[in-house]
Amino acid sequence: MNSNILQTPIDYLKGVGPSRATLLRAELGIHTYQDLINLFPNRYIDKTHYYKINELQRTTAEVQIVGKITHIKMVDQKRGKRLVAKFMDDTGDMELVWFRGHKWIKENLKLNTPYVIFGKTKYYNGYSMPHPEMELLTEHEKNLKISMQPVYPSTEKLSNKGISNRVISKMMQQLFAETQLKFYDTLSEEILSELKLISKREAVFHVHFPKNQEILAKAQYRLKFEELFYIQLQLIIKKLIRKQKIKGYPFTEVGTYFNTFYNDHLPFTLTNAQKRVIKEIRKDIGSSAQMNRLLQGDVGSGKTIVGFMAMLLAIDNGFQACLMAPTAILASQHYQGITELTKGLDIQVKLLMGSSKVKERRIIHEELENGTLHILIGTHALLEDKVKFKNLGLAIIDEQHRFGVAQRAKLWHKNKYPPHILVMTATPIPRTLAMSLYGDLDISVIDELPPGRKSIKTVHRYDSNRLKVFKFMAEEIAKGRQVYIVYPLIQESEAMDYKDLMDGYESIARSFPAPRYQISIVHGQMKPADKEYEMARFVKGETQIMVATTVIEVGVNVPNASVMIIESAERFGLSQLHQLRGRVGRGAEQSFCILMTGFKLSSDSKTRLETMVRTNDGFDIAEVDLKLRGPGDIMGTQQSGVLNLKIADMVRDNDILKTARYYAMKILKEDPSLALEKNHVLLYTYQQVAKHKNIWNYIS
Repeated sequence: MNSNILQTPIDYLKGVGPSRATLLRAELGIHTYQDLINLFPNRYIDKTHYYKINELQRTTAEVQIVGKITHIKMVDQKRGKRLVAKFMDDTGDMELVWFRGHKWIKENLKLNTPYVIFGKTKYYNGYSMPHPEMELLTEHEKNLKISMQPVYPSTEKLSNKGISNRVISKMMQQLFAETQLKFYDTLSEEILSELKLISKREAVFHVHFPKNQEILAKAQYRLKFEELFYIQLQLIIKKLIRKQKIKGYPFTEVGTYFNTFYNDHLPFTLTNAQKRVIKEIRKDIGSSAQMNRLLQGDVGSGKTIVGFMAMLLAIDNGFQACLMAPTAILASQHYQGITELTKGLDIQVKLLMGSSKVKERRIIHEELENGTLHILIGTHALLEDKVKFKNLGLAIIDEQHRFGVAQRAKLWHKNKYPPHILVMTATPIPRTLAMSLYGDLDISVIDELPPGRKSIKTVHRYDSNRLKVFKFMAEEIAKGRQVYIVYPLIQESEAMDYKDLMDGYESIARSFPAPRYQISIVHGQMKPADKEYEMARFVKGETQIMVATTVIEVGVNVPNASVMIIESAERFGLSQLHQLRGRVGRGAEQSFCILMTGFKLSSDSKTRLETMVRTNDGFDIAEVDLKLRGPGDIMGTQQSGVLNLKIADMVRDNDILKTARYYAMKILKEDPSLALEKNHVLLYTYQQVAKHKNIWNYIS
């Protein structure tokens, strides 16, 4: 369609006017006709079809059924009662449930009389419908309304100002009348025919005014495919351009440092996964394109040594390397680990943090600029303007989702050419999401643990089993092992958390009395120096039990700790539970993770705990987490706006995403610049999309 009319400000649509336009802009971000067309319904009220009970699907769609109530009973539950009716048609039966208004409903329900019921179904050992809309069949037939009514996203403010769902539907009808549905198609003939997709014009019309479920499904598929296809196209083109345009320094030498370390100083045999990843990195940095690689591996899978070997390749080629970590504890740990690995190699390593003294800083700045310093490790302090390298060839970023885009970009500008970038994360990003969030990055995965590591045994125990848990702790300590006990930290109620922690600490101190047992305690209200003192005592083995809030989540390495007890485990998210569990299992001994909870658990909490008990695989856990939380949350708040999709859903539409990525790759392989006649429409749409929507310019 002539895209100019779609750019008309929403104020000009008949029935909108200035005050409604202001509200639509503020509440729903609708500025133009185009924005209104892209306001897709959240759901539909389907009153076109009468379902039979045996036709119901396990979706949360709203359905309409004709049948009779044969029986009513009251059922006791934890809080109050619920009213349950048995509802039957000629194919089966289901339950209708009411949690309030029992007396009135009971008095007014007619048994064995045909009703039409309407509502959302739930499935748990059979179908049920909470609080259905009900109408006697005789009444219903008098005022038959047949249509699928779209329900649009809204806000409280819009409803209060009279912009109801009906008003938005009216605006849609007006918009379609004015624009006459003259949309140009945005996909090539080839894609449309291969995937049997309906035209853009039909899809947009039927998504707003569907006649039935079947045409709606076709419209949604078509629009979801298009949205995901252009995102993938953008990411893949960006990756191709980066590989051609952004030159990196080619590291052609595999020299003395790398070989000496590999042959004489390697502390253990590399796993096949580690070898594979090192090969991938060598291939990247050996070409003249800049490397941009994401390295994923579970806690303890040995990412650091892979990063270190990449640094050695940089040094062999006459370049410097840096490693940036999000916290001082983690940066210090990397520093200790890497200093240990460089023994006997004549390599200069320094640590730079916010707390570094002026004198130390001055030395670091000088050595960086004259090139005598090979490796610099640190926190955000590395990004300061004063920090100048002689020739930075490789930047490694640990736990990158904690750094903003602008911060990462600063590392780029420390040089004539941008350094090669290796991003490491122990937060497994589900494959689904990695494909879209990091579609412009190459991804490496270390998916096996070093030999001799036993997988951690995880169990769920209720508070009532605490004495047995204490007995188990005492047995492990008697074998010379150490134990973590972690309490949740929820910022809003710091006083309450502190009380929980102190109550817990006292009961542990009673069960594990001094001098036989020594206990460390670490929490957010302590001074950093005190925290470090307590941590150091535990690391040295002077204390057997560490009671802490989640400050120990990232990067603390105590191989002798074999038991992790997580209190109120239902208050933690899955990825947090998985990260905490990774603090044990670092030595050769069998390790255990015990999840403690009360009896009252929500269904999400149950799913989280069951998942932890069932698997140690971080990717598996991340997939479940994604389903529970949705993509926005997983990336942390600063990046949740990233997946600002209009109609597709990263989790539910995973299959469409894979198809879209497949077609984007296939087309660009054959025609990288979309110059062929048959791809003109793709090129034109791609340019429009790129102009109006700067998606996800993530790493670069």
